[in-house]
Amino acid sequence: MPARAPASTERDTTQGMLLGALGVVIFAATLPMTRLAVGDQGAPQLPPGFVTVGRAAVAGLLSLAYLALQRAPTPARRHWPALLVSALGTVLGFPLFLALALRQVEAMHAAVITGVLPLATAAVAAAVLRQRASPGFWLCALLGCGLVVGYAAWQGSGAPGLPDLLLLLAVLSAAVGYVGGAQVALALPAPQVICWVLVLSLPAVLPLAWWLRPAQPASLAAWGGFVYVSLFSMWLGFFAWYRALALGGVMRVSQVQLLQPFVALLLAVPLLGERLDAATLAFALAVLAVVFVGRRMPVHAR
Repeated sequence: MPARAPASTERDTTQGMLLGALGVVIFAATLPMTRLAVGDQGAPQLPPGFVTVGRAAVAGLLSLAYLALQRAPTPARRHWPALLVSALGTVLGFPLFLALALRQVEAMHAAVITGVLPLATAAVAAAVLRQRASPGFWLCALLGCGLVVGYAAWQGSGAPGLPDLLLLLAVLSAAVGYVGGAQVALALPAPQVICWVLVLSLPAVLPLAWWLRPAQPASLAAWGGFVYVSLFSMWLGFFAWYRALALGGVMRVSQVQLLQPFVALLLAVPLLGERLDAATLAFALAVLAVVFVGRRMPVHAR
């Protein structure tokens, strides 16, 4: 009989996968909720810049209170570079690029393009953690990129547009930020990681949020979307996500992100009234298949 893994390891892995699934569901709603917050070109709502820094400011103030209540110690000097990387990727880069793109494209479109995030996260993890991915992994990564570019070209009647570039930049930002945060989550409690990331961002985002505050009134739905991305997408979701990455490992837990585009597609129907067509579903399934295979390709330590 093969030897069983220690119970604590099995328990940690299971808990990590479950927390990862919860985080993915929370993050999947970010797409339609951001679309609600910023509106579209025909009916713009809150400015994308304000949504980006405003949600970080709200979550940052909550994080400051949380850290004070927990009497959390200041992170060691060696952790600050990774925290800064996580802040640049998850607090600024991803929300800004996503908000700018969603002003111009539907949430379903964004869900397909951002479906390559698991491969991007794994690729960044392999580079940062000095792991050697197999040729099969990189082939799947290139195929996944080819699929989303092909989908963008089909949607754009021949060529990907600026919104697609913004979405790919959002994916890259999130992948880098996730890996930076996951590195610190190995040493600090997960809730403290995202809180320190947000507190680190406060001196920049707080004055910017005031400066970029909307001059025109926005709908109640737009403010509802803003509240969601501030409390859940920017704060509580990371409590689950970073803890999941620490328990189950970056390479393993990032597989749960396979669910994210499909949850986003489904949520866009009731929240935004978007129509799920067969071609969009087919591209999403193709991206899922490539990511599924790619995540099972071997990655070795150098």
